[in-house]
Amino acid sequence: MRRVVVDPEIPAEAANLFRHNGPRLSQIRAGWSPEARPSAPRRSSRFLQVCGAISALFLVFLVFAGNVSQIFLFVPTLLIFVACVGVLAARDPLEIEMTERDLYEQGHLYEGRYLLPEDFDHDADLLLDRVQQAVDFILRSRVNALGLLDDVRNAVMLPTQEWEIARLLTKLSALRTEHHDFTYGGSTPEVVAAMAPLERALIASETAVTARVEALERYASHVSEADRALHAHDQIEQLRARLPRYEELLAESGADTFAVPEIGRLSEDAGHLEQALRDSVRSAHEAFRHLDGPPS
Repeated sequence: MRRVVVDPEIPAEAANLFRHNGPRLSQIRAGWSPEARPSAPRRSSRFLQVCGAISALFLVFLVFAGNVSQIFLFVPTLLIFVACVGVLAARDPLEIEMTERDLYEQGHLYEGRYLLPEDFDHDADLLLDRVQQAVDFILRSRVNALGLLDDVRNAVMLPTQEWEIARLLTKLSALRTEHHDFTYGGSTPEVVAAMAPLERALIASETAVTARVEALERYASHVSEADRALHAHDQIEQLRARLPRYEELLAESGADTFAVPEIGRLSEDAGHLEQALRDSVRSAHEAFRHLDGPPS
């Protein structure tokens, strides 16, 4: 299921709550409320009553079976077990209920500042998936984690980009649905002519949003190239660290005159990869600046 898109301006605790409870948020929007659930203490009380009845029956069985000596060993263990299970049973549903109540309250408090999967039509959903994949890849990349990119700005700007694009996609989805419903069943030539500019507006808006998605994907592509260059550079550096052992072996075996030039190319490869890494990071920075749009 597509993750909930949250306005980056709302508190992090509420945002994380929304992202981890998308299906329940959809139910809340449809009219569900936590008051409709039976209370957790009542369910826990019934559970403890059942456990107590089972324990009493088992105790009677031991008495009639004549195993009195085992009672003093078994009963305390059984009671401790039942008590522990009862505490867990009483706590977990209560925690779930408290989370759902908090979700219900926060969902109403921040209504309109989070977007659910049902807010997007099929085409918008596909674009949103591309946005989220690009954002996730950039934030999880090694070059970003190592600070070779503007990692602090990425952490702020990329969620903002995701939110702004998602918000535009929901508006586009709603207008497309209204447009389709209005024209469903046929329209007169006059109405078709009147709606033509509206159709062109929808197409132009979709083209503009798609361009923003593609810009984000280009940035992710440059980050991917930088990640590959960094990985290759690290591997070459590991090989360079082993050079003295190879050179020692060649010298001892008398083959150094033949093989040293070949091994020497390793240093050249490392230099080329270092330059490739710098170029990739520079390209990523340029793509990053492009996301901000033209200067005002």
